[in-house]
Order: sequence, then C-alpha cells, then structure tokens
Amino acid sequence: MAENPEFPVKLPDNRQPALRVMPMPADLNPSGDVFGGWIMSMVDIAGGIPAHRRTRGRIATVAVNAFTFKQPVSVGDVVSFYAEVVSVGRTSITVDVEVYAERNPENPVVVKVTEAKLTYVALDDNGRKRPIPDA
Repeated sequence: MAENPEFPVKLPDNRQPALRVMPMPADLNPSGDVFGGWIMSMVDIAGGIPAHRRTRGRIATVAVNAFTFKQPVSVGDVVSFYAEVVSVGRTSITVDVEVYAERNPENPVVVKVTEAKLTYVALDDNGRKRPIPDA
C-alpha cells in the first residue's frame, strides 16, 4: 500500500500510549486488512483505561460519539492507542482516542489510522450509575 504523503507523522512525544498492540493474521478481513471491529474493540479498551482510573471504579461504555478510520492497519504494524479524558460530568466521562500505526521496520513510517470519541458511565457494585469522585 502506498503511503499518503500527507500522513507521515510521528508518535506523540509528550504522552504514553494507553495500549500498544501488534495485530495477528487472525485479525484480518478477507481483503487482508485488520478488521475495523478489532480496532474498535482495542479503542474501547484503551479509552476505558483512563476512564476507569479517573472514575476510580467500574465503568461501562454508553456511546461511541465519533469514529473515523483514516488508513488501513496491516499485520506487523505496531498499533499505539493514545487516550485522553476530555470531559467529566456527574456520572459520565468522555475520552478521545487517537490511533497510530508504526509500519515498515526497515524504513519506519508512522501514520495516524483512527480517531474516536467514546463516553463511559461510572457504575456502582449493583450496575447503577454513580457519581464520579472529584479529581
């Protein structure tokens, strides 16, 4: 696949990824690209990490507010998921997730492959909404 010259980027310097994964052949669709559903699942996991930390407990995904696939992901890409809390309400929390693929180890290239915004709700032990504690 030819790289789009608008997309040579580098990984964010000032942040650590919430999750870093290398997709395997079992994660491919019949066209040879990684299933979008696999990426969506990893985005949900990555977004849930800072949401879980900030709410100090159980959470559930209640909305996928936005999801944009910018480039395909391939086997062998090292995929990094950067998640950042962007909004905290009384019981809900919204997280932005940016996804980058590092590919072609002989001549490394980094491309932004996905952007997403998800909302989680804090839950108590009975699965009911609960207030998010102050930071």
